[in-house]
Amino acid sequence: MKTPRRLLATLAVAALALVAGVATASACGKNGYSYAGLGAPTYGSGISAVITPLGPFAISAGHVAGWVGVGGPGEGPNGTDEWLQIGLSGFPGLYSDVYYEVAQPNRYPTYHEVVANPPANHPYRVAVLEDRPNWWRVWLNGKPVSPSIYLPQSHDHFMPIATAESWDGGTGVCNNFLYSFQRVKVAHRPDGLFHGFAGGYKITSAKTTMQRAGAAFIAAEGTPSVRSLLVHALLFLRP
Repeated sequence: MKTPRRLLATLAVAALALVAGVATASACGKNGYSYAGLGAPTYGSGISAVITPLGPFAISAGHVAGWVGVGGPGEGPNGTDEWLQIGLSGFPGLYSDVYYEVAQPNRYPTYHEVVANPPANHPYRVAVLEDRPNWWRVWLNGKPVSPSIYLPQSHDHFMPIATAESWDGGTGVCNNFLYSFQRVKVAHRPDGLFHGFAGGYKITSAKTTMQRAGAAFIAAEGTPSVRSLLVHALLFLRP
């Protein structure tokens, strides 16, 4: 039997799947989704980062998250949805998780809780890595926390991503988040070593802000979080 926590997470993922194919206007971003992060410049076999959720957070509806992953909507075979990500999530006034989420072609995305109510201001080392061509696994603090997951036609097809994310729950009211991403690294072959992230491209939305220093960045949305970004950047983005 599903707990209320798992039921709410499942409902949130189902709502995501329902709106993913419909483009609607929102002050926060397309379909109410906003992002602040980095995309790798080339195809890869994995990505890792140390993510720290910082304050202040204010989640009025929907969710916020900071994650690393591969794939995305429409990136699977024949334009199907296919992705794998691991990170930290937060929901309005209810709970937070270390989680991973997987979408396989022609299936609803599934959300998996790894750690319930993780402490804030605590770093978490997360990673997605291809074990062998088209088979992937997620890691937390150097240990695997998922089985090997089959993502068809994914080998040499995905550009890894590290990003913060928010969904406004369809309200048009943007949430507040502030995440630090440090030691962002990518792997270039299955079961390979991670190497420092270089180059790439920024992922931003109308209401988000990010500040980058090499292979680290701070991502923020909402006035209180943006005001705090500079102070945190002095602490987390030092050479």
